[in-house]
Amino acid sequence: MSRSDFLSACERMLVRIAQTRDASTSGLPHWARSGDGKWTFTSDGDWTGGAFVGQLWLAHLADPLRFPISDAHAALARMLPRAERRTAFKGFGFYHGAALGSILFGDETARDAALTVARSLEQMFDPKLGLIPLGEDAEEASAVGIAESSIDSLQATGLLYWAADQLNDSRMEEVANAHMRKVLELHVRPDNSVIQSSTLDPQTGKVLRTHTHKGHSDVSTWGRAQGWAMLYTAHAAMVRPKQALWRQYAVRVLDWWIHHVPADLVAYWDFDDPAIPATSRDTAATAIAAAASLRLASALGPVDGAKYQDFAERTVAELASRYLTPIGPADQRPLGMLTGGCFTRNASARDIDTAPDAELIFGSYFLFESLGTLTGLVPMGRI
Repeated sequence: MSRSDFLSACERMLVRIAQTRDASTSGLPHWARSGDGKWTFTSDGDWTGGAFVGQLWLAHLADPLRFPISDAHAALARMLPRAERRTAFKGFGFYHGAALGSILFGDETARDAALTVARSLEQMFDPKLGLIPLGEDAEEASAVGIAESSIDSLQATGLLYWAADQLNDSRMEEVANAHMRKVLELHVRPDNSVIQSSTLDPQTGKVLRTHTHKGHSDVSTWGRAQGWAMLYTAHAAMVRPKQALWRQYAVRVLDWWIHHVPADLVAYWDFDDPAIPATSRDTAATAIAAAASLRLASALGPVDGAKYQDFAERTVAELASRYLTPIGPADQRPLGMLTGGCFTRNASARDIDTAPDAELIFGSYFLFESLGTLTGLVPMGRI
């Protein structure tokens, strides 16, 4: 795809962001039906709502008249009840929903919210475990104990690194590094695939079992587990260039994805689902892979990063041409929906997450962010 094609895809997504904003009068979007684009909302954003606030920050950057900064402020306000909740996952929402506003616009409201959450995450660190546990308010809290971890909990690290820089806080830096290191040690397998979850001994931090909440089985590679590992190692490599370990991990897990993703570059929801190819794709995990590749390309520079830049461009082109509405002249659905996202096919999922073929708000965010980077809206390495 050419730059003009990427710009056209951006504009389609801006139309969808405006439509979603106008429909989000009291909550935040979680996922939408692929058939008609109707959103399922949550009152406070759950773990996903910050992705939509992030879209509004980027939309304000693209078109400040159509998307005034008050749009992002209004959506962020709906997330604030989550700021003090005990969940490692809030790092995702408040990095994209709050820290992003500070990074791009120096917005003090956003900065204050993001720092509040970063301090809360720092306080959750458990030295016996060597990491930030999921926490009793986390998505899977009803099914786990006090010493549960997952690759998803790397969502805390982007916010912690940003806050450490803002505050010149060495303790926060230490927590981010320790959490990152331990979570990767626990969940990246020797072959560089990723297992989602682990149950630890609360006194020693010893692994009692590894398993998955969202994937096909306890030994499979769930697509989004690999995606989170790629995204947050690549992000750490970008914002902490002197720490070679994060670059090494990022290359390992991204190369695994590149070598295992289907030829058309759009991942199945789980790489080991025995029903492949007669099972769900996951465009959200695929969009995360594109965003991770762009971060790693930035971290490695124009020579060593060229492979990942090219992979990101080809992945975004596949998503935009095959899954971003309209898909063909007869497609009457709302413009700019990223269809084909699979929240999970795991039968133990929460009712609100039973969406095997949908537009997932975080998938749409990462595609829009990637398009913003590829069109020059967002300078490479800025976010």
